[in-house]
Amino acid sequence: MFFLDVLSRFAHVGTAITMVGGTMFLLFVLLPSSKELDDQPRQSLSTAVLGRWKRFVHVGILLLLASGIYNYMRAIPGHKGDGLYHGMVGTKMILAFVIFFIASVLVGRSPKFERMRSNRAKWLKVVVVLACVIVAISAFLKVRGLTG
Repeated sequence: MFFLDVLSRFAHVGTAITMVGGTMFLLFVLLPSSKELDDQPRQSLSTAVLGRWKRFVHVGILLLLASGIYNYMRAIPGHKGDGLYHGMVGTKMILAFVIFFIASVLVGRSPKFERMRSNRAKWLKVVVVLACVIVAISAFLKVRGLTG
């Protein structure tokens, strides 16, 4: 079980680092840099980048869900009756689902969400802020330890 616990924690944290880092790269490096390009090269770059990033988003969501559920199930016995822990983890989960939705929309093709995609920088900022809140909650819960 120890090996699986370590593997799951590594998968969860490593995937989160990759997803948040990639989002920050898109927001703070790629989008501003691509504004210096003409329309056609910018559109070609965007299509190429999003085609690759889409795979990271979809696999990342799957890994975060699988490892997050496993990690939570392993943590439950140590937090019986700990309402603050469960409330904060629940908040993390809700925020993660919001991030998953926004990230999926931004790499998707549905015409329903074209308005969101046309304001990509705004939604990437939302994702970064929500991810920072999740990291802060996680840090607090890790330092707080078991109190159940």
